[in-house]
Amino acid sequence: MPARADVLAHAEDLADFIAASPSSFHAAAEVARRLTEAGFTALDETAAWPAQPGARHVVVRDGAVIAWVVPAAASADTPFRIFGAHSDSPALKLKPQPTTGRLGWLQAGVEIYGGPLVNSWLDRELRLAGRLVLRGGTEVLAATGPLLRLPQLAIHLDREANDHLALHKQAETQPVWGLGEPKTADLIGELADAAGVDAARVTGYDVVTADAARGAVFGKDDVFFASGRLDDLASVHAGVVALLGHEATDQIAMLAVFDHEEVGSSTRSGAAGPFLSDVIERVQLSLGADREQQLRALAASWCVSSDVGHAVHPNYADKHDPVVRPVLGSGPILKINANQRYATDGAGAAVWHAWCEAAGVTSQEFVSNNAVPCGSTIGPITATRLGVRTVDVGIPILSMHSARELAGTSDLYDLGRVAGAFFRG
Repeated sequence: MPARADVLAHAEDLADFIAASPSSFHAAAEVARRLTEAGFTALDETAAWPAQPGARHVVVRDGAVIAWVVPAAASADTPFRIFGAHSDSPALKLKPQPTTGRLGWLQAGVEIYGGPLVNSWLDRELRLAGRLVLRGGTEVLAATGPLLRLPQLAIHLDREANDHLALHKQAETQPVWGLGEPKTADLIGELADAAGVDAARVTGYDVVTADAARGAVFGKDDVFFASGRLDDLASVHAGVVALLGHEATDQIAMLAVFDHEEVGSSTRSGAAGPFLSDVIERVQLSLGADREQQLRALAASWCVSSDVGHAVHPNYADKHDPVVRPVLGSGPILKINANQRYATDGAGAAVWHAWCEAAGVTSQEFVSNNAVPCGSTIGPITATRLGVRTVDVGIPILSMHSARELAGTSDLYDLGRVAGAFFRG
């Protein structure tokens, strides 16, 4: 049984991590910052990489990041332990020419990124965060404080709002951020000011909204943790904590954090892209591996794909499987789907339970109601691209894809403990 102080300290550190990671680009940078401060060496993909035995490295590609620890005794066919997660979350994303408005209001032109619960973005203060690309190709991170709000129409003007509130994804999702005329304002200028650069130099950007409120512990006995972007920064944070505490074993411990999972992963920084395979190949080449040794190493490797899953909702019990019903505070979940929307199979289930037992953690299972199709994760994609044995896991949450999601504080801590056991083998 973990000490309550350790559980709460983990939640507080997660709140810090999420506050520093309002966009996928910020999340990748924060992972790299924490690891380099702990002695990892940052590598540039365009430069030659050094020989690997005994090394601890991290490399960033856009909003994705991969870090690894190579044991001193590593050889050409040393296998990998890969803990995978993703850095993006459903949000509103800035369109081109985003400074809009009418009737004396300044508004932000946005489009829907991923599959958010759009109503959850109403009536809360929002930040803007992401990457600005300057003339000449220099990239800088930018994040504002609370700047925008998507105000809901008053009940007096829509007497049926409590019966069926459905927002038009174009007309009714444009946040306000000031008063005045669009021709006299510049939303990108606000971001440029936050980044300390001249707005005239900004020639491109990738910017999303994020909830401005900090993550918080609450509930009886502090059992709950609520925050934006728990999907999937809870997993990213668990992987970082585990890798920071890892002591080299006889396998290569690797954290792989991908972008664009919420929109299908088919990008150069997504799980369906080449980032992970590129890094693995370069690590293997630095160890002198030929093609046969590369394949032998992958055949002996494991990947844990960690993402959130649905806890049973007390108000909507019929949406869940009638028997398998994970709850908050009872441990991480093993995700199973007959149609391979999750990569878990019998062998994966067995090793997952062994890692949980080694960590002293109780695990739960998750499976969907047959009448409610489930989503998917980076797990099947990674297994398909690499041929690596993969198991899908995570923590149970409520309010998935809300602007602010709900988890169990002990589950967050336990996921990091199992990730550590996984790296240890």
